[in-house]
Amino acid sequence: MLDGHLLIDAHVHAARLPTLRPAWRAWAEEFGRSHPWPDLYDADGALVPERVDAYFAAEGVDAALLLCEYSPKATGMQPIEDVLPLVEHNPRRFRPVASVNPHLHHPIDAELSRQIELGAVALKLHPVHGGFSPSDPALYPAYFVCREAGIPVIVHCGTSTFPGSSNKYADPALLDDVLRDFPGLTIVLAHGGRGWWYDAAAFLALSRENVWIELSGLPPRRLPDYYARYDLARLARKFIFGTDWPGVPGVARNARAIADLGLDEETVALVHGGNALRVYPALRDLER
Repeated sequence: MLDGHLLIDAHVHAARLPTLRPAWRAWAEEFGRSHPWPDLYDADGALVPERVDAYFAAEGVDAALLLCEYSPKATGMQPIEDVLPLVEHNPRRFRPVASVNPHLHHPIDAELSRQIELGAVALKLHPVHGGFSPSDPALYPAYFVCREAGIPVIVHCGTSTFPGSSNKYADPALLDDVLRDFPGLTIVLAHGGRGWWYDAAAFLALSRENVWIELSGLPPRRLPDYYARYDLARLARKFIFGTDWPGVPGVARNARAIADLGLDEETVALVHGGNALRVYPALRDLER
């Protein structure tokens, strides 16, 4: 809990350092320099579960969604197996999120099902780093699996400066066909349209009950500017808190910055954790 609110960080990169491209380490060092994230690693570049658990507990985090990613051209490989030691250490606080790349995984539904069996509570797609469109028909078997399993799909919707990225795939409008073809599928727009697509992300979130905006990588104080064409009090009720850890000034710091936006207490509680409980069914045990 943080300041009386359930706090869920829906966007955490808990990667092993040896599997990553140098640009990932540079990104973490630049944007995470205000907190001691390197101290959570051992000499071999693996996160130490006890240290990570203590860190997120001190930040007031009740649950953290641990992302994996298969993007060898941009950020490197972050296989789901690498986050499982954290999950095993504290399965209530740490929850794994699956990821697939149509250039690497075939049959894609079989790989996704394998990761769900490992405990994945959602699917994360990274079109920008993986070099594919989220509307690629090759992904449709994965969307079918998610809809049938009742788990959401998180899609990176925002620019990236990592070498090897393809920012043309970050447009939320690319999901329009997916939303048409898979009614009932819940989609979370990670990074909220960062760069050129804030309006598109906001429109989708407000017009579709099953579309949500996740705030990873967005400085909270800038949200009124990013979504200036929309009623922030109304739009914030579709926000899900996420940090993009370790590339963030601090989890609690960002969460408190949300509370400083002048939103009512109920909306702040929804952003901090209430909306994530609604979107991610596997997290509802936190209510007990």
